[in-house]
Amino acid sequence: MTANVSTTDTPLTSARVHGRAGLARKAKAYLALTKPRVIELLLVSTLPTMIYAQRGFPSVGLILATLVGGAFAAGSAGAFNCYIDRDIDKLMHRTEKRPLVTGEVTPREALVFAWLLGAAAIAILWFGANPLSAWLGLGAILFYVVIYTMILKRRTAQNIVWGGAAGCFPVLIAWSAVTNTVEWPAVVLFMVIFLWTPPHYWPLSMRYGEDYRNANVPMLGAIAGARVVSVQVVLYAWAMVACSLLMVPAGGAGWVYTVTAVLAGAWFLYESHALYNRAQGGDLSDKGAMKVFHGSISYLTLLFIALAVDPFVGSAIMGA
Repeated sequence: MTANVSTTDTPLTSARVHGRAGLARKAKAYLALTKPRVIELLLVSTLPTMIYAQRGFPSVGLILATLVGGAFAAGSAGAFNCYIDRDIDKLMHRTEKRPLVTGEVTPREALVFAWLLGAAAIAILWFGANPLSAWLGLGAILFYVVIYTMILKRRTAQNIVWGGAAGCFPVLIAWSAVTNTVEWPAVVLFMVIFLWTPPHYWPLSMRYGEDYRNANVPMLGAIAGARVVSVQVVLYAWAMVACSLLMVPAGGAGWVYTVTAVLAGAWFLYESHALYNRAQGGDLSDKGAMKVFHGSISYLTLLFIALAVDPFVGSAIMGA
């Protein structure tokens, strides 16, 4: 007697397969709400700042609590931003695949997710680090959601200048997690990122200028000419590099950080001036603008890697 074995899926098996696929799609959609690439960039500054504040490695528990709490806070802010901006996201090619536009996540689901993620972030920072870090985490969320997204973004070309301050909070959170206070080195690092944000983002807004104009969002790179924007990029780049060197007298930085800040800063200034020269000559392409955008990420990464290494090599050049 021969038994016949079916090679086709049973209804139950098929339902399980489709259920797992649907769950994976949903999880991917929720992850997209948090803007993970932005979170990655924010975390680049967090751990090095903790190491520098500790002058060594903090405890693993403190590192995890600060990184996870900070990531959740940034993710919460990103999810709130996606919820509030869902009307303009569908008008721009750059954002038309976001979950609230495609329908992978409903507005109600996104809003609940944002609140839960924010509450988790505050709790993790409060109990895993200290209350000051938790309050700073809350401040970062409120600044990005209320000041930038709700008030500035659709009203002024200076939106990314002041709204971008939300992206500077991770260094304050990191420093306070280690020291339970905010000191001058943390303020200097805050200002470095504050001044870095315009020359980082404005070239991107030049590349996607048509998108922003279609959505009636007054990003400077979209509403001003390349010649005007390039001047602003150069000015902010110079201010950023000068501010980064304040870590020597105000933050007790050593040679590793100082040399990196000078060399990386000189390279970014060169790229910024190259952008300016092409813009003034009317020969600036999207590729040229994006070169400065990507270069700004490399600059910030190098600077904070040097910050993390600095306490382990040599001593401070000047007294903090």
